[in-house]
Amino acid sequence: MQILTTSIGRKILMAITGQLMVLFVVVHLLGNSSIFVGADGINAYAKHLHDLGPLVWIFRLVMLSFIAIHGIYGIQLTLENNAATPQAYAVKNLSKATLSSNNMIWTGLLILLFIVYHLLQFTVRVTPDIVQGVDALGRYDVFNMVVTSFKNGGIAALYVAAMIVLFLHLNHGIQSFFQTMGWNNDKTLPVISKLGKVVAVVFLIGYSSIPVFILTGILSK
Repeated sequence: MQILTTSIGRKILMAITGQLMVLFVVVHLLGNSSIFVGADGINAYAKHLHDLGPLVWIFRLVMLSFIAIHGIYGIQLTLENNAATPQAYAVKNLSKATLSSNNMIWTGLLILLFIVYHLLQFTVRVTPDIVQGVDALGRYDVFNMVVTSFKNGGIAALYVAAMIVLFLHLNHGIQSFFQTMGWNNDKTLPVISKLGKVVAVVFLIGYSSIPVFILTGILSK
């Protein structure tokens, strides 16, 4: 495909797959937030997903393909840009860079490692902390599984740290999406930049609140 042979084409693919993953993060947060309703809320949500059967795994495989595309081209474009950018030009533009923009490749790799761990923990359920069982209605007891895991301070801290990394990645990534698609200009850039920060903060607070509330006992069995 011709789009894969040009830098712009690969950037567009990165931008599109990135934003599709952001939409997934939104949906995933809404689903996870059902834990604040209590055991019935999260267990009913998990049962609903289980009842979808192979559709859930098809969706997961599609999302993993998006992650692969986004990651492969992200690394490739970063290496190409580093090789093509003169040192003097890089120093000149250093003042425009931020912690988020300077470390996109590293935050992306850390997020990938976290996704692998998260799948092994709560999807494949092979990590030592996992407690499996069913509730009074015969549904898999996701509430007990999650609460038991996040009562471990190390696991809770790992999840919060991962959400900080996600915040840093999205803080620049959302802005970069609009720039790649050509949808921003000098007037809209400040607005888009603030929008990216707001969205990233919402994800940080939303996802981090679950392990924090469990660890502190605000949310318990």
